[in-house]
Amino acid sequence: MSTPTRPRIPVQPGAAPVLRWWALAVLMLPVLLVSIDNTVLNLALPQISEALSPSGTQLLWVIDIYPLVLAGLLVSMGSLGDRIGRRRLLLIGSAGFGAMSVIASFAPSIEWLILDRAALGVFGAMLMPPTLALLRSVFTERNERRLAIAIWASGFAAGSALGPVVGGLILENGEWGSVFLLAVPLLLPLLVVAPLIVPESRDPNPGAIDVPSILLSLLTMFPIVFGIKTLADSGFGVAGTVSIAVGLVAGILFAHRQRRLHEPMLDLALFRRGSFSGAVGVNFLSVVALVGGLFFVSQYLQLVLGLEPLAAGLVLVPGLVAMILAGLIVVPIARRIRPSIVIPVGLLFSAAGYTAFAIGGAGFGPAGVAVAFVALGIGIGAAETVSNELIVASAPPEKMGAASAVGETAYELGAVLGTTVLGSILTSAYRSAVVLPDGLGAGQRAAAGETLGGAVAVAAELPAGAGRMLLESAREAFLTGIGPTAWIGAGLVVVAAMVAWVALRSAR
Repeated sequence: MSTPTRPRIPVQPGAAPVLRWWALAVLMLPVLLVSIDNTVLNLALPQISEALSPSGTQLLWVIDIYPLVLAGLLVSMGSLGDRIGRRRLLLIGSAGFGAMSVIASFAPSIEWLILDRAALGVFGAMLMPPTLALLRSVFTERNERRLAIAIWASGFAAGSALGPVVGGLILENGEWGSVFLLAVPLLLPLLVVAPLIVPESRDPNPGAIDVPSILLSLLTMFPIVFGIKTLADSGFGVAGTVSIAVGLVAGILFAHRQRRLHEPMLDLALFRRGSFSGAVGVNFLSVVALVGGLFFVSQYLQLVLGLEPLAAGLVLVPGLVAMILAGLIVVPIARRIRPSIVIPVGLLFSAAGYTAFAIGGAGFGPAGVAVAFVALGIGIGAAETVSNELIVASAPPEKMGAASAVGETAYELGAVLGTTVLGSILTSAYRSAVVLPDGLGAGQRAAAGETLGGAVAVAAELPAGAGRMLLESAREAFLTGIGPTAWIGAGLVVVAAMVAWVALRSAR
């Protein structure tokens, strides 16, 4: 007697539109998950600082290790999805991500949390490339696909907008570890519904999985980012320089191997297309600016202005909603105006937002932060929608997993460098300006001298007068770093606009 099979709703090109849009809704769940996870963690940084007493470098690693591992594995996982099936890889990643999220919520030390975030990066790398690749197999008409990708891209902003509100409620009523449990209600529906309405998709003629290429891609990403972090944290030195050199050599060897392979893990010919390479560059620079801004704004709202996590999250919501609306509004505009014009014009808003932070950010109240963040969100939302659509349109269907992974790698590497570069500049300014009161123990001096969150925790242990003096000094030290950090963010946005203007001239 044969075993009855589970009923499936076929979602094929030409199928009823309502089925395609339901498939899109399911594919947005991992997007929401990843963006909520990143935003919530930024809000939880002050509580993590107080509970686990990390150094400034460890606090940066809590944020950075997840996108670092993710970025190192995305191309490999995208290529793997092309071979074993993109939906299958999505389901494996969802199950693993859920399990690691539960474990992270009970991390007993900062080292444990960093390791668990690395494991989340492994499974997170299985989530993002399949979602964008599967969209192309469901939406074959370009105008319809452009709208679907705009909605998909808005999921990042929607998750970021939802994360501060839900996360703020959780942090006000629970421990920091509970924010990781937000992954569970998003992943369970995906695991149940995706096999029913999302079609499987793969390369019909896949090559063998090339382990040396996977190792070389990892050996490229890890040392480069570690080297940048080391140089930003400690200044010019042998360790950081050698690490970057190792990564560059591995990258050259990776590229050489891809050219020799009959079925490469990553088809480097894609980068000869201006629409593809230019879109990837815009993705990368935009995310560096966005994530770097979130890193210092979330701490400014809570630790300088003294807002509770929920109130701080609500201040950021208008800007994140602006990202969503900009991504949707730009769709009909992009049908008529070239990307080389649409993207730079949008990014002018983001540059204006960062410039406002640079000029007056140290004196901004919540309303000023909200307005500046709205301007930042408008440009990033428009740029991300158009650039992601160009990445999808530029790649052949059978290589969509690997091509989508390149775009996601740019996104995640941008998240790493946004925190690393802008966060390290802010941390360095804080360390050089903070004045510690006499009488602190070695542990207290280390904590208060590393981060503003550490100073807040130490101040609570001191007599009222000494604690107040420490808080005033720490907050002033933090404010000295906002101006330079924001100017660099504005510069990155301007560079992204220039890349779009030059590289996307031939793109439609």
